[in-house]
Amino acid sequence: MDYSKYKDLKTRLIEPGILEIVMGDEASGRLSTAGHRMHAELAEIWRDVDRDPEVRVAILRGAGKGFSAGGDFGLIEDIIKDFDTRARVWREARDLVYNVINCSKIVVSAMHGPAVGAGLVAGLLADISIAAKNARIIDGHTRLGVAAGDHAAIVWPLLCGMAKAKYYLLTCEQVSGEEAERIGLVSLCCEEAELQAKALEVARKLAAGAQTALRWTKSSLNNWLRMAGPTFDNSLALEMLGFTGPEVREGAASHREKRKPEFPPEPKDF
Repeated sequence: MDYSKYKDLKTRLIEPGILEIVMGDEASGRLSTAGHRMHAELAEIWRDVDRDPEVRVAILRGAGKGFSAGGDFGLIEDIIKDFDTRARVWREARDLVYNVINCSKIVVSAMHGPAVGAGLVAGLLADISIAAKNARIIDGHTRLGVAAGDHAAIVWPLLCGMAKAKYYLLTCEQVSGEEAERIGLVSLCCEEAELQAKALEVARKLAAGAQTALRWTKSSLNNWLRMAGPTFDNSLALEMLGFTGPEVREGAASHREKRKPEFPPEPKDF
């Protein structure tokens, strides 16, 4: 499979059957952010992984100081201002979720540092999610001023229960890797220094397994997620609707200006 079309995602076959997907640029040392191109690539790559006969397991990780830093503010501003961008991002966000769910190959995520935004979507939807103890998992949608739409409604309640899902999604409080494992939001946690080795250890075990049995088991288990599809579709539509309103404009401005947001009063007919 030719992955050369992906510019913001770096891929390499690290061992027979095991593909590594890296978000961002190792050389820069900076946190990877999802701009227009990375957002599109994260949605699309799972189709290629699914079709690649050389891949049994994919490992997803972030370059530099963290797993993913969320959407860059250029993308957010364009979603707010431009209908065509909003429509395209809605489609990509939908495809990202369903393409990870429907990818027949096993996906392992290795999360360290901040884990936010589109990267977090794939990180938590991965079949095996591994977080460093000091990882900082944050769903910041409501702090930005839009509904928690991309992956939250489809997977958080299944992973950690409705009470914890509501708490973290409504308050936007960060979840450490250690706490995420305790509440069931991730599969495993370990020290950051051991993270890549642990992900590779798990990937090797899965790559050596009975592939038909593994893939059919994944497909069956993911029917729990498919049953939540209408809930996800609704939440994503409401997120996109929120990008047309006043709350997200104040949320984005407060992020840029590094201050507490002062959201407008709720509509009288809400």
